[in-house]
Amino acid sequence: MAFVDKRPTLLATLAVLSTAALLLAGNGMNPFWPFMWVAPIPVLLLAAETTSWRVAAGAAALSMLLGSLTMLYYLHFVLQAPVTAWLIPFSIASLLFAAGVLLFRGLLHRGAVFSALIALPAFWTVCEYLASFAPANGTAGSLAYTQERFLPILQVASLTGPWGITFLLLLFPSAVASGLYLRGRRLLEAAPVVGSALTVLAGAVLFGAIRLAAPNSQQSIKVGLLDTDTVVFADEAPEMQELIKSYAEQAERLARHGAKIVLMPEKTGLLLDRDTKIVDPILQSVADRTGATLVIGVVHVVARDSFNEARIFTAGQPIATYDKQHMLPLFESKLTPGTSLALLSEPAVPIGVAICKDMDFIRPALDYGRAGVDLLLDPAWDFNVDRTWHGHIAIMRGVEGGYAIAHAAKDGFLTVTDDRGRILGEVRTNSGAFASLLVDVPLRHDQTVFDRHGTWFPWLAGLLLLIAAARLFTAARVASGGRSLE
Repeated sequence: MAFVDKRPTLLATLAVLSTAALLLAGNGMNPFWPFMWVAPIPVLLLAAETTSWRVAAGAAALSMLLGSLTMLYYLHFVLQAPVTAWLIPFSIASLLFAAGVLLFRGLLHRGAVFSALIALPAFWTVCEYLASFAPANGTAGSLAYTQERFLPILQVASLTGPWGITFLLLLFPSAVASGLYLRGRRLLEAAPVVGSALTVLAGAVLFGAIRLAAPNSQQSIKVGLLDTDTVVFADEAPEMQELIKSYAEQAERLARHGAKIVLMPEKTGLLLDRDTKIVDPILQSVADRTGATLVIGVVHVVARDSFNEARIFTAGQPIATYDKQHMLPLFESKLTPGTSLALLSEPAVPIGVAICKDMDFIRPALDYGRAGVDLLLDPAWDFNVDRTWHGHIAIMRGVEGGYAIAHAAKDGFLTVTDDRGRILGEVRTNSGAFASLLVDVPLRHDQTVFDRHGTWFPWLAGLLLLIAAARLFTAARVASGGRSLE
């Protein structure tokens, strides 16, 4: 600690820059998942070694704020939101991260080692859970989405939702920093601290590997996905009719190649209620001729209400609809949110429909899981730069709920994943005048712990946080008369 005390500014600067750089690479629009496991270590080590809580707090807050600069670019320059849309929430997040780091530091310095180990993971998990109720974001800010390429760890979502993954992501650096701090002081304590965390992580990876090794379902359905990025949004009736004719031609082509479902993106254009008599028969005729079910997203205006709606065309059946439940602030604030689920009447397997931002939230995805769907169709619209980050959020919902996902996004990807989060097929939607994808999707509903018990893990994290906070005060009292080792 003497070197840290002599060179506090240098060490703090290095810690801030290291953690910020790792956060930028590990938690950006194209996250490189290994970096997130080590990103907090420099700041946590600094917090453990320095005698100044102000240095520890300042370094933690600044590293988190700098590490979120990719979101400044996304929110301000891509979505054209005011700078405050980034500055306010991420300043709050930075201060909260600093508070979690200080809790870790306080417990470690008082000898409450195991409480220190769980303090930051539990604190941040609770913060993420509370943030999931924000209508602008839902769970989209969770660190867990950085791990979607790490398939064994991704399976933890079937138990805990995203929050168990977040907990593990912060448990590892807390263990490493604690172990390095204790190594030169109380070596016998370092081994059980690091060992307990590694045991938990090994158990999580083993669980994921076993889950991934389960045999695939023998039943499958061929699903086609379509998109054209040449028309951003058809806001005039003639343009809308021509666009629908183009989609109908492409949908029929996929149906002739075996597609039983053809999924198209959200908000392809404006559909006034009086124009449904012209537009709907175009797609309905394809469904009637081919027997395929077609799903397309529109903005449907009915009297004074407007809906971000998925219209579902099934052979010989009335047109069904699903209305998006979670609206994108600013862009969709004038649209009326839906409240109901939608299940396809054909084919004769449980298949549901949600739309884009719905997948940032636990519901309605959890409700579809509890309804036993084998596949969830997700017409969407991404913003090119976020095609990987935001476009893949839906993958988490499928792992949580035990079902496959078909995601068709304008300005993004056509993506199909199975109930384990494995990508079965993916193409960029700007790959041609019409991008298409045809995939045999395994049909299986694997009822998960998360299906049955929902958001139980954040409550457990809250309990662990209360225990750690209480230990901070009891350890301090014990430390005043002697060293507390838990």
